[in-house]
Amino acid sequence: MNDAARHLVEYRCEDHIATITLNRPEKLNAFSDDMVVALSEALRRFDIDQDAFVGIIHGAGRAFSSGADVQQRQLRRREEFEQHGGPQGWGAHAGDLLTRAVNWKPVIAAAHGYVMGLALGIVLECDLIVAAAGTKFQVTETPRGLGGAKYWALLNFRGAAAFGTEMALTGRFFTAEEALENRIINRIAPEGEHLATARELAQTVAANPPLSVRATVRSRRWYMDLLERDVAMQTAPLKLYLSEDFHEAALAFAEKRVSGPFKGR
Repeated sequence: MNDAARHLVEYRCEDHIATITLNRPEKLNAFSDDMVVALSEALRRFDIDQDAFVGIIHGAGRAFSSGADVQQRQLRRREEFEQHGGPQGWGAHAGDLLTRAVNWKPVIAAAHGYVMGLALGIVLECDLIVAAAGTKFQVTETPRGLGGAKYWALLNFRGAAAFGTEMALTGRFFTAEEALENRIINRIAPEGEHLATARELAQTVAANPPLSVRATVRSRRWYMDLLERDVAMQTAPLKLYLSEDFHEAALAFAEKRVSGPFKGR
């Protein structure tokens, strides 16, 4: 990864709390392949940093992240989709960033603005979630034609049940307030104070014996990973990223027009 790409995600550690910053604010922190790789490297650094007990992921600028970079990840040639096995580039899969750990340290998501698609998956995989008042979440994969099964599974894993099914099937935006009411997130922070609130929560966690905390994190992620793998085994053969409907939805987004009509193929 080149030096420019390394600046896409920034890492610092203070008082046993590592802060990992998504740093592509001019694109609402949309995830390119390089940015996924940069986040993976930052999480690896956190995992082996002996001074870091708890991590916080947040986004610079106006949003946590608008999700996948449509231009770079979803408008590839068909041959590239087939070679990579999906919209992600080779080595830039975002679905297992938190399950590659060695030391199983807790990670808190500090969300604000927008949390969409790929970014929603990362947030839901985090062990604890803080969101600023008014934060908007969306399973963009549903209207984009990629299917929301993974997000349905993660929402149910966090206890959202019927609400999670509705979000995965409709793909509508839902707010931080709805997320708290449906047990998806842990805290709502006043607007602009999500990072400070996440840090307070991190300090409470970090006050405990680290190995004790990590035992719980490891068990939680083990069961979460099993669930996600089951869903992937069911949905991967569908290859929705090769469908006409997906191509139309991605192209419509890039061209800033209403997508459709969809054909079911």
